[in-house]
Amino acid sequence: MTTQQGPGGPVGLPEWDRCAVMGVVNVTPDSFSDGGRWFDPDVAVKHGLDLVAEGADLVDVGGESTRPGAARVDEAEELRRVLPVVRELAAAGVLVSVDTMRASVAEQAVTAGATLVNDVSGGQADPAMIPVVAAAGVPFVVMHWRGQSIDMNNRAVYGEVLADVLAELRVGLDRAVAGGIDPARIILDPGLGFAKDAGHDLTLLAHLRALRALGRPLLVAASRKRFLGRVLAGAAGDPPPARERDAATAAVTAIAAREGAWAVRVHEVHASADAVRVAHAIERAAGAPATGEGA
Repeated sequence: MTTQQGPGGPVGLPEWDRCAVMGVVNVTPDSFSDGGRWFDPDVAVKHGLDLVAEGADLVDVGGESTRPGAARVDEAEELRRVLPVVRELAAAGVLVSVDTMRASVAEQAVTAGATLVNDVSGGQADPAMIPVVAAAGVPFVVMHWRGQSIDMNNRAVYGEVLADVLAELRVGLDRAVAGGIDPARIILDPGLGFAKDAGHDLTLLAHLRALRALGRPLLVAASRKRFLGRVLAGAAGDPPPARERDAATAAVTAIAAREGAWAVRVHEVHASADAVRVAHAIERAAGAPATGEGA
């Protein structure tokens, strides 16, 4: 498998000819969609391997919930949760991303075998993060972020959400580059659900091509999020539980793949892997000469 060198994806990761699928392993007791299910390290490792078997190209391991209202865990606990899972998955040949806002966790996870750092704060939560990632020479996800989960809903105020998110992502990109990270290794994430309401999330999804105009690969992380619950809410206005939003997630995956996203981050891999394959087949058909034959 070759490493990506072109504009489609970040340097330092494999080159895929279609949207990649990032499976989620939450080693937490309190994540919004599956808190506690994979808290045991052995169970988490098995889950990560299962996600790869279902079609995940890489696995994102996190030890701290970023659901709205979540309080932070301390560094020692995050390390205890994350490192054994990263180490075992990497040893099994899995391409591992570490989902953390702490430079110390990122640094030790990379030493344990992680090949990508996914920081929802884009390096803002820990001033040591960008120098650590720059020194490690690994790809880095810069997400649109306005503050910690405990009160981020209060920050969901925009003049015009697309323009504001584009401007703030550009600042985050420039900050990372100024800190020494190779721009060819940077991935951008619009931060669906982070300091955003359902309308904001839907608007950003409707304008993925505008976000891609920033010139970096785009990670779309819509899986099971609140805005999907709002869209799917019944007549009484009650959203379905998070684990009943996987079909809606796969729908977003198909749209994101068709709009040129580099990767999608999902909890349930199988349906999204299928959605990516269908989107890729349609994209190839769009460039092929019509035969006039029926299916």
